[in-house]
Amino acid sequence: MKVSQEKQKKLAYVARRYYLEDQKQSDIAKELGVSRPLISRMLSEARELGVVEITIHEPGARAANLLERLRLYSSIQGGVLVDDGGDDDATNQLLSQGAVDLLRQIGTRRLGVGWGYLIGQLVTWLEKNPQPNSTVTDICPLVGNASIPARNYQSNENVRLMAQQLGAAPHFLYLPALPDSLEEKQVLCSTEVYRQIHQQWEQIDTALVNIGNYPSSPDFASLVRYGSLLQQQHACGRMLVYYFNEEGTVIQSEQDFAIQVPIDTLKRCPNIIGVCSANTSAKALRGALRSGAFTHLVARAALAQSLIGQ
Repeated sequence: MKVSQEKQKKLAYVARRYYLEDQKQSDIAKELGVSRPLISRMLSEARELGVVEITIHEPGARAANLLERLRLYSSIQGGVLVDDGGDDDATNQLLSQGAVDLLRQIGTRRLGVGWGYLIGQLVTWLEKNPQPNSTVTDICPLVGNASIPARNYQSNENVRLMAQQLGAAPHFLYLPALPDSLEEKQVLCSTEVYRQIHQQWEQIDTALVNIGNYPSSPDFASLVRYGSLLQQQHACGRMLVYYFNEEGTVIQSEQDFAIQVPIDTLKRCPNIIGVCSANTSAKALRGALRSGAFTHLVARAALAQSLIGQ
């Protein structure tokens, strides 16, 4: 049935007053000098003609839709997307909770943990919210300890605290993340300490890996490790102490002396969760997903939306 433009305008006016301006049907009827039942019929007609469209957002439906689109966009199988909090700290706490929830969903038993700002925030969240019924039985670091005092990069201490709050057994890596040289790394990697942690890396079923921006602070001696390679290959992000570009290529250097899980060993892990902090950029996330290293993602819903929309 064809409806005149004048009638459609009248229906739109009534709908706007009712749905957007929260006016009662009786008040709209009094304003227009008609009966309340007529206003009710006009609202029904507005819906039938498409003048009004009502959308119901089920809890989690938007995140589920975004995750499905990300699955089509990349190699990830699932994850958790969270809404922004009141500030970055609140958002990071929501992301931390999402990461812990995801470990439970996956049924993680043997967990490898990276480092970075969100890992530190996750430890803080766990200290306030212990998980004694967690499925995790063993935890080990994926990278050695940094020489800086920031909690985010104290791998062994973070593993100890996480194990305590999850009721799991900790396994430590008593080696520096960045020894003084490639020669020192080779010596350290020939020790029994390294052999034992490498055995742990081979056994993990889930890895929790930070996705950060490049350049980042602190710099982790990247100039010595890579020379001008990071600039030449347009590095845009970091996972553990590896750097990658927007095409997803992990940038390799023969002079890289960082002590961390080898990338090939990491990629054999069944579940690799990429965790983004509140300030992880779309460029860094895009490169990380294109690397094909990640099976799951924890990130802001707005970040995922910006990535898919580009």
